[in-house]
Amino acid sequence: FFFFNLLFNIVVQLCVIQGCVSYHKYPLLREKEDEQIVAEIMRRRFFPALMTHKAWEGFHFAGHEIRITEAIDCYGAVVWPSALVLCYFLENNSKQYNLVDKNVIEIGAGTGLVSIVASLLGALVTATDLPELLGNLQHNVFRNTKMKCKHQPHVKELSWGVDLEKNFPRSSCHFDYIMAADVVYHHPFLDELLLTFDHLCKNDTVILWAMRFRLEKENQFVGRFQTLFNLEVLSDFPSLNITLYKAMRKSRMTARPSKLMV
Repeated sequence: FFFFNLLFNIVVQLCVIQGCVSYHKYPLLREKEDEQIVAEIMRRRFFPALMTHKAWEGFHFAGHEIRITEAIDCYGAVVWPSALVLCYFLENNSKQYNLVDKNVIEIGAGTGLVSIVASLLGALVTATDLPELLGNLQHNVFRNTKMKCKHQPHVKELSWGVDLEKNFPRSSCHFDYIMAADVVYHHPFLDELLLTFDHLCKNDTVILWAMRFRLEKENQFVGRFQTLFNLEVLSDFPSLNITLYKAMRKSRMTARPSKLMV
């Protein structure tokens, strides 16, 4: 019985690392195991040996060293743990979620780490964010993907809920994947965020979304999101309060009306 228990824990832990089993489904996965996996993810980050005039962090993903310039005075110009969780998942599940030649858009791309990793894994990526963040985003994406990717990624302005049809017409924009890391926090644009997901998502689009749970008001967004999308937990990291979701659009017949769509 002891050896069976040990084997069971090892197999399930490997499944969590690969993103296919959730702690919710296997409560025997204890805090220690969660911390081991989180430690492995965080080991992908490194810092400069010497201080420079510009703050930057380094990361190892997809067989490359990635250097990200940050701005500590701006929420959107810092790499948050949710981005590392999503990057780690993409790297370790590149067969099941094969990004080669896939059309990918990242919303709220921030420093661009997720977009860079998706590009290095072969995707045709559009990294989007607010206009004031595009300069740093463009710098990071270009610096880390030039002459390294099958498809050169694009950087484009996207203010949630604003001019969506004009800038991303439904008739011509089709994304295989929508990626988002830490886009739900204390900001007044949750309605617009849901509208943006809804506009960009086709029936066969897969959403990969890393969500860090904070305040109850923001956490309620998950329930509102589920009025339009089927939601599945891919991985769960209690020590970080982060859950990685996969979502796909509900059929128009089964989706419940949401006041956000009025």
